[in-house]
Amino acid sequence: MKSEVISNGRDYGLPCLYSIDGREKIVCVVVHGFGSSKNSITAKMMLEELPLLGVGAISFDLPAHGESEVDGEFLRLENCLADLAAVENLARNLAPEAEIVYFASSFGAYITLLYLAGRKNGGGRAFLRSAAVSMPRLHTWLSPAQKAELETAGEIILKASEYEYSRDLKVTQGFFDDLDKSDVFKLWREGFAEICMIHGDKDETIPIGDARSFAERFDVPLIVVPGGDHRLSTPGAPEQVLKTAAEFFLKI
Repeated sequence: MKSEVISNGRDYGLPCLYSIDGREKIVCVVVHGFGSSKNSITAKMMLEELPLLGVGAISFDLPAHGESEVDGEFLRLENCLADLAAVENLARNLAPEAEIVYFASSFGAYITLLYLAGRKNGGGRAFLRSAAVSMPRLHTWLSPAQKAELETAGEIILKASEYEYSRDLKVTQGFFDDLDKSDVFKLWREGFAEICMIHGDKDETIPIGDARSFAERFDVPLIVVPGGDHRLSTPGAPEQVLKTAAEFFLKI
């Protein structure tokens, strides 16, 4: 596995981890969730296990996450989408003959849907774990104190110790404004890309009802994990995620 900080053309480096030897026919771009990182348990699982199946894998830190050089001022959807594009470009350069696919969790799944929806010619394949299809409602999850702080200071700090994040995360009003303008229920169209979803029916962050609504509206396969939480960390769930993602990518 190689670690590298690449340029994204936006005045900050982009930390990446990848397992790609250049001979792959498929390379998976792994996009982590809100407050997480390229070193999350799930991201590491994909980086370690997919290459054993002949699939290359690359993960990266979104702005203000993990080992990112920047803070929450750079946590804007435009930067997230540009970073995903830069990582995909690296993957294409490392494995020129490979099909690029996506494995994305929670907020990363939301970013991936926006990314694929913005493609001129559509296409692509993505496996979405606990997809945050209702991400624009993030402001409704804030406490009254957080809402007041956001209104007066224009930003809030989400503490890593409270939310089990990889680091403290500054979230600005600009980020919430971005979310308000980027509802995947309005932006997505059936057939934009080939996607498959997996979601726990006990998800405490993104209710299973939201996932079902998206899947039914756009005719997307949805695998429901009984008893599964948002992180899909219950016994057997991580293995199910890996198995079903591999089947989707390899068309087993």
